[in-house]
Amino acid sequence: MPISVLLVDDEPLVRAGLRAVLEAQPDIEVAGEAADGAAVIPLVRRLRPDVVAMDVRMPLLDGIEATRAVLRTVADPPKILVITTFENDEYVYEALRAGAAGFLLNRARPTEIVHAVRLVAEGESLLFPAAVRALAAEYGSSAARSAMERAGLTEREAAVLRLMARGLTNAEIAARLVVGTETVKTHVSAVLGKLGARDRTQAVIAAYESGFVTPA
Repeated sequence: MPISVLLVDDEPLVRAGLRAVLEAQPDIEVAGEAADGAAVIPLVRRLRPDVVAMDVRMPLLDGIEATRAVLRTVADPPKILVITTFENDEYVYEALRAGAAGFLLNRARPTEIVHAVRLVAEGESLLFPAAVRALAAEYGSSAARSAMERAGLTEREAAVLRLMARGLTNAEIAARLVVGTETVKTHVSAVLGKLGARDRTQAVIAAYESGFVTPA
């Protein structure tokens, strides 16, 4: 089955560009479009997309609140891929904290857009760029550090989290640690469970905010 994508952006030209790039791929289809976050929930319920590619800044309901609304009210919600102009935008970081699976610059090359959609659909989040990692570190707190300490990660789980924070996929982590991919999946699940994280993105945010991982 092709990856189904819902495009949400208040700029028609941006939506048209994304549609052209994505529909040129045999394994991706654009299920629909919306010009504002306020239209996302009914479209998600009707179209059941795998991925929502959503602008972070929109006039009525921005990408942050739209992300929260989708994850809060939709059963088995799609992955949210935030589209932004500036990589160091605090809106992007808030969207990631709200539950977005990753983000993409709207000036990205076509190959990067396609790769981002596929990666998010597979559940392996995008690496934050240096600017966003720095923002995550700025949000650090004693509460985040205490939560990481209480998680009690094993040495192998800690190694997996560090590699997740560097943006490695399960297959890449497996190669680095010389273990099977299924073993990595087991460790990732354990990390998410111990941190109370919804997904890899939330786990990586916790790693940066606690100081467990620091920006390079």
